[in-house]
Amino acid sequence: MSCFNFDVITLFPKAFELINNLGVITRALDKKLIDVNLHDLREYGEGSYRQVDDKPYGGGAGMVLKPEPIYKAYESIKQSPKSKTLLMTPQGKVLKQKDFARWSTFDQIIIICGQYEGFDERIRCLADEEISIGDYVLSGGEIPAITIINGVSRLLPGTLGDPDSLINESHNSSLLEYPQYTRPQVFRNMKVPDVLTNGNHKDIKLWRKEQQLKRTYKRRGDLMQSD
Repeated sequence: MSCFNFDVITLFPKAFELINNLGVITRALDKKLIDVNLHDLREYGEGSYRQVDDKPYGGGAGMVLKPEPIYKAYESIKQSPKSKTLLMTPQGKVLKQKDFARWSTFDQIIIICGQYEGFDERIRCLADEEISIGDYVLSGGEIPAITIINGVSRLLPGTLGDPDSLINESHNSSLLEYPQYTRPQVFRNMKVPDVLTNGNHKDIKLWRKEQQLKRTYKRRGDLMQSD
């Protein structure tokens, strides 16, 4: 099996030290199912100060990432024929579970992390897709990038101990996952539903489906409407 490559262009590579302590990603790294290559944008900065940003034309607050360093970093990456480039931006399409599934069929994902007030508009030309992880603004694209690495990695064959655990997860279909219970059977007067302990697998399957429908309708009715 070939290794899936994540190439991340970032101004803060140390932010990705977190992935060495995230179970799923760490397991995939140890098994050599994935490789995470960090490209420090500062190394491609201009002049003795390695400048990567500048004031916006037309005035305004904040600093804007310059196009030259990002283009240099991007062009230094060896790209696979099955590669996808993602630009992290709050203006992008909101991330969905189906995106992870779609991207997991590639061999490589290149992630460009935005920063500061934003980036020069000409940087958008590099991206196949612009992605946001929600309708809010973070200080940079590093956390969204880690989210994508995690979401894609766990779908790669061999990453999870039990591949069947993916089947009924929330957002793998238009329904949320059913309630889960484990021992003890009674905890602080809260009891596991009898149907889960009677050994009738047909009843259990039916109960779980009913719970998925009820939970989705109550918590995320929009998912049912969009199906």
